Amino acid sequence: MCGIIGTNFLSAKFDKSLELLHHRGPDFRNSVKINNKQFGHTRLAIIDLNEEANQPMIFDDILLVFNGEIYNYKELIHVEHLECKTSSDSEVLIRLYQKYGFDFLNKLNGMFAFCIYDMKKELYFCSRDRYGKKPFFYYFKDNKFIFSSSIKSILNLLDYKPNLNKVALSKYMQYFVSFGEDTFYQDIYRLEAASYIIFEPNKACELQKKKYYKINTYKAVKDEKQALNDIEELLFKSVEYRLNSDVEVASLLSGGIDSSLISALYTKISGKKINTFSVGYDEHKNYCELDFAQITANHINSNHNPVIINQKEYINHFEQTLDMLEEPHGDSAAIPLNILTKQIHKAGIKTVLSGEGSDEIFLGYDNYAKFLKYYEFEKRLSNEQNLFLNDIIGALQNNTKESEYLRRIVKKQNLYNSFGEIYTDIQRKRLFKKVPTFKSETAKQDPVDWMSYIDLKIWLGEALLSKVDRISMGNSLEVRTPFLDFNLVNYMFCVESAIKVGDTNKYLLKKIASKYIPDTIINRTKKGFNSPFNEWLNKEYKDKILDVIVEVNNQTNLFNHEYILHIYELSKSNKFKQHLYSLFVFSLWYKKEFLS
Repeated sequence: MCGIIGTNFLSAKFDKSLELLHHRGPDFRNSVKINNKQFGHTRLAIIDLNEEANQPMIFDDILLVFNGEIYNYKELIHVEHLECKTSSDSEVLIRLYQKYGFDFLNKLNGMFAFCIYDMKKELYFCSRDRYGKKPFFYYFKDNKFIFSSSIKSILNLLDYKPNLNKVALSKYMQYFVSFGEDTFYQDIYRLEAASYIIFEPNKACELQKKKYYKINTYKAVKDEKQALNDIEELLFKSVEYRLNSDVEVASLLSGGIDSSLISALYTKISGKKINTFSVGYDEHKNYCELDFAQITANHINSNHNPVIINQKEYINHFEQTLDMLEEPHGDSAAIPLNILTKQIHKAGIKTVLSGEGSDEIFLGYDNYAKFLKYYEFEKRLSNEQNLFLNDIIGALQNNTKESEYLRRIVKKQNLYNSFGEIYTDIQRKRLFKKVPTFKSETAKQDPVDWMSYIDLKIWLGEALLSKVDRISMGNSLEVRTPFLDFNLVNYMFCVESAIKVGDTNKYLLKKIASKYIPDTIINRTKKGFNSPFNEWLNKEYKDKILDVIVEVNNQTNLFNHEYILHIYELSKSNKFKQHLYSLFVFSLWYKKEFLS
């Protein structure tokens, strides 16, 4: 796990930009110059701890800077008859490029962001994994090209501060984060998941961008028994892959079904007493899941390490966590994750397994069942009923989610946008003085496929995975996600929707999990990774929350003042708390970046 950076020009500030990536790779740091180009790498050594695996790696006039893990690299060496001089997964990328050019990406099973520089062709080839686990940002303007794992490293190399990207802000207000190519800075872009870019400075003045992977929703699996057997086998294989490491691998254990099952499978595969870690709170026990985590820990006989957070500790880490995220991010769970991963790092652990991805592919969110009812309702509406609802819909345009979903039914809009949807379209219109617009995807015909797909892409791919990467790597910790093995994801989208839905959320996964973890865990109510952020922030910041939002708005004139006040008043009764949090986080970031 690492930090990468490169430029097509020389800069005296390059070393500083590389230093800003130290947390992503504290074990080794190096840079090279090739004519007027610079490449840098910071390494968190996990596979092949020898110096020969350090980067930038150069073989046969091909340079590589790589961030991630290729879990099937040993198989690729064998099957593809690759002649490697090191024992690292990094060199495999060079050898595959030599053999296939740009057409090897779908052979990789892993999480990655990399740049290959072909010295003979003077060509940059940069890519990112299928689901966006590892970051890749770039700047391209006036033939100046910069790429990095960090926005801060890019900003350091610029001789100006890019303006706010208002489209990114609009996306963030609706979905917790910006997504797609947009970052919060004009001229700095995010390489999308499952994509690559090619840059040939001597041939073209533009970047070539291509997608190399998309999810196929063809329903090939129609038998439940077959599905259960195949999924179990794929899960075992996925966990086995992610235990490939030359350092100890631990496991996050929230007390939910996902992390409990992963920890149980790890224990079964390894046959050893593993280290597990969980986080909880010393007050507001309704958010705390430590008791459930302990049940699983006792069941699998792990060496369990609970981390308990209080208000003071939360507040002490709050603004530091926002800084680690680099851009506004609406997920308040980033703060307890920061405290937890910091403790794991202090324990000498470099790698952990996590349960991200299960909710999206196994239909874990309660929202899914609710929305399927909306879809069924839509199907049953006659033309006459549609016309009637259309006549009265204006009167229903209030602040309730239910009225918004009814409006979407009548207006034939995407009913389900994402689990992480915060501000609805109407709420955004009330918030912004002039709403920055962006194009949304056309929904898939099968609502189950659509809900799963859009959450995989936006909520998981953009919000959760970016949070996990920035925070864990901020504490020099690699997080591996077995549920996001592409073989498993592909398989789940080939399973007949009715089989996946069943009669409960995570129907198929619960059946498999019943073999490995207690029923208490399987049948408990899902909580998610929540925290008492609203209670603690209001207690600490009080009216400063509103003051900061108003101060920034007075400078930017982005938002309607009356609607800000409306949201603030609602938050006092624990309503619209996520709406306010998103506004507050953006305002803190903007004040620091542009007003200080």
